[in-house]
Amino acid sequence: MPLLLFDLDNTLLPRDAAYRAWAQDLLSEHDLPPGDVDWFVTLDGGGYVPRSTVLSAVRRRYGLDVSADFLIAHYRRGINSHIHCPPRHIEALRAARAAGWTLGIVSNGGTRPQLEKIRRTGLGPLVDGWVISEEADCVKPDPLIFEMAAQRCGIAPTGDWAEHTWMIGDHAPADIAGAELTGLRSVWLHHGRPWAENGYRPTLKASGLPEAVGQVLAARNAPSPRPGVRSGGPLRKAAGMPVHATAPVGARSGARHGVTAAEDPGAPVPATAGAVGEPAPMGGPGVRNRSDGFAVIAESRMETGAVSGVRAGRRSGPAAADGSRPAPGATPATPATATTAPAARADAATPAHARTAFAAAPTAGAAAR
Repeated sequence: MPLLLFDLDNTLLPRDAAYRAWAQDLLSEHDLPPGDVDWFVTLDGGGYVPRSTVLSAVRRRYGLDVSADFLIAHYRRGINSHIHCPPRHIEALRAARAAGWTLGIVSNGGTRPQLEKIRRTGLGPLVDGWVISEEADCVKPDPLIFEMAAQRCGIAPTGDWAEHTWMIGDHAPADIAGAELTGLRSVWLHHGRPWAENGYRPTLKASGLPEAVGQVLAARNAPSPRPGVRSGGPLRKAAGMPVHATAPVGARSGARHGVTAAEDPGAPVPATAGAVGEPAPMGGPGVRNRSDGFAVIAESRMETGAVSGVRAGRRSGPAAADGSRPAPGATPATPATATTAPAARADAATPAHARTAFAAAPTAGAAAR
């Protein structure tokens, strides 16, 4: 079954527009010049400048007598209040699903804020699975994160899976380079920008998500990835890898789940552990992967330890792709790729007090991979 993977920020969701709206709100609340919004946008760097840098610069420029914690909380609320999934994007996702495609999200960023975006915008029921770099300990363009996404969507990343998989995204060093390294075909959302990379190119280009999805649906006979590019491979995992890294317990290839999107695209999506309305394990808001893996947000202070032994940005099990565990105090080696791994989007960092606990619920009669 063909698999279509999507980036989250500025691909499925207009993240930059939400940031601009927050900046306008802040300027208005403090009676500051509305024209300064362009200064905010420049400072933001498309979300890749650390939030501490952005918000510290804002406080200094305007002499705001507020704490850093207050400003970061204001920022989070503002982004969440303005983020939405455009109706045309929802229509495109439904069209792809109706055409028989399995759908997944691959996002670089912090687990809690990215998961909250998926929940709040109603994307959860529209896709078959998701993977976020923080909880996966793996960042685009590493091929492993795309293999993990496939497995969480119920597609075994073995054999010729890559030949039937596409990636749509706006960030060339993460989305398009990652697709190239994994052997996937890709569509780059140019948003009016020229292509600037010399070492790799997308299969197709589009101005927006609906056009990109339309191109993929019409490209059944599109050329395969260039010769010499690795065409996928088995997911690199070892016995004992923690659930939050593998997540696909009970997954069946191509398995479908009877979940439909909320009528209101902007409505929050409740956490479910199966049937609609059934609470997720351990309580708290969460989003389900079709592979029967769950992420459940739970509050816990860093000094008291993370929920269920999982700490943000760290694995309790093997950290290396081949399953080997680094020696105590050693710095894990970074897989060699044709491009430098881009930093996760800075505005998606997880607050120190927030932690995400991961669990899995096996499907009856299905063997765990």
